[in-house]
Amino acid sequence: MTDSSVGLGGAGSAAGQRAAGAISAYWQPVAAAVLLLALWPLQQALLQRDGGRTLVFALAIGLALGVVLQRSRFCFYCHARDWLQRDDPRGILAIILALAVGLVGMTVVQSSWLPNPQAGQLPPDMHIGPVSWVLVLAGLAFGAGMLVSGSCISAHWYRLAEGSAASPFALLGTALGFALGFQTWNPLYSLAVADAPVVWLPQHLGYGGALLLQLGVLAAWAAWVWQGHVQQRQRSLPLAAAPTAAAPRSLPALWHSLWQGRWNYALGGLLVGLIATAAIVRMRPLGVTALIGSQVRGALQGQGWVPERLNGLDGFAGCATLPAATWATPNALVLLGLLAGAFIAAFASRQFRPRLPTGRDAGRGLLGGVLLGWGAMTGIGCTVGTLLSGGMAGALSGWVFGAAMLLVLWLGFRWQTWWTSRA
Repeated sequence: MTDSSVGLGGAGSAAGQRAAGAISAYWQPVAAAVLLLALWPLQQALLQRDGGRTLVFALAIGLALGVVLQRSRFCFYCHARDWLQRDDPRGILAIILALAVGLVGMTVVQSSWLPNPQAGQLPPDMHIGPVSWVLVLAGLAFGAGMLVSGSCISAHWYRLAEGSAASPFALLGTALGFALGFQTWNPLYSLAVADAPVVWLPQHLGYGGALLLQLGVLAAWAAWVWQGHVQQRQRSLPLAAAPTAAAPRSLPALWHSLWQGRWNYALGGLLVGLIATAAIVRMRPLGVTALIGSQVRGALQGQGWVPERLNGLDGFAGCATLPAATWATPNALVLLGLLAGAFIAAFASRQFRPRLPTGRDAGRGLLGGVLLGWGAMTGIGCTVGTLLSGGMAGALSGWVFGAAMLLVLWLGFRWQTWWTSRA
């Protein structure tokens, strides 16, 4: 009788553990489906507002962007680190691909809006900013913020959906950095920004010339990255095994693979470029800092802590910080969609793994976030707004910001390598 009781108890315990394991394995995909369904009433409510179709389009664009960023791990900092520190070129080549695809797409769209780029006008709403040493300083600060916090701003948004311990503090620090940027804007504007040139490459080279120049630079960069990788591999692996062909997968297996591991780097870059191009068909170019900037500016101006007049700032195209009269703006809906898409993707792939933050998480998040926020406010955008959207539009400001950002990342990684070897 005793043995039988023990056996039954053990079987019951095992069954309970299996049931608990099943619940643990499936609650996240169920949560992803529930969250996706919850967006339906929201989009119906948005359709009742003025400009409702544009708002729903913005929500859909953000949703797609959030899924792609999370599943492909598309992060400027991580991709640069893998290239510069680990000799893995796939991420940086994905960024180059995204820029190339968006550059072609935006050139087609802009040429339909403004057939003669040399007529003296700039395309409306494109992220084309002033080029000066202030922009370089903003790019350096933003790169330093990525080094300290471990991500760019867009990646911190999607890492919230994965339970990142540092990202909430980084985004709080970003808001503080915007507040600091509003305080320093007027002096910097008087020193260098007011007279800085706003350079749109098609205005000087025509659409064809600007497109060929920028694609040529991207192709040369990609070739240099790949050649360096090949040489490094030849030194470390002189006799590589012959590649084997991958077995074809069934449709169920292919669907299952979408929610395991991460998506292919090239697929992530291609989709980011296409999403950025699609965004400008119905609204402004992509940007993920406008909502933070406008909310911080509105709150602090109400308290008298930010100058009522920020000289020239609202006249530049970019991630606008002018306080909005309503929360339902395309920028806000893109960001809401990005968060929702990232949560859906993280839940569906079971990558929501929160943990309690440590003091180090809070410290590096806040400090890095302040640098990110100041750099994004002063550069009128971040890696998405200034580099991606600006570079794709043919703005010299986007390329200058990106070069400054990469320079400080390279220096930071070199210092980390030196410090580690010395220790």
